[in-house]
Amino acid sequence: MTEGGLSRRERQIMDILYQRGKSSASEVLAAMADPPGYSAVRAMLRVLERKGHVRHQAEALKYVYLPTVAREKAKRSAVKHLLDTFFRDAPDQAVAALLDVSSTRLTRAELDRMAEMIEKAKKEGK
Repeated sequence: MTEGGLSRRERQIMDILYQRGKSSASEVLAAMADPPGYSAVRAMLRVLERKGHVRHQAEALKYVYLPTVAREKAKRSAVKHLLDTFFRDAPDQAVAALLDVSSTRLTRAELDRMAEMIEKAKKEGK
């Protein structure tokens, strides 16, 4: 399942569910910026369930919704979609864009970890 098939609001709901682990429709609504109405959120949750992105379970007197795809798998899928869509499958351009946008926010430790990952990938690629 790719994030590419989701509307902006559906992606917003999925982000909330990934951040929280699970949420009721009213909790999703409360966490949304510029939220639509409650019935619209419920309808979007049903669409996401029909698409296979979320499932629901009963807790007390309400349904709570949970992502069906593990966060790590969803991250990989989203990054692949980003690479395919904006960087024509050129990871070096994606990293350059990340460094350009984040250069003032990345700590020395984060940059060192990235450098270590690159070195490890170089060694494993031989």
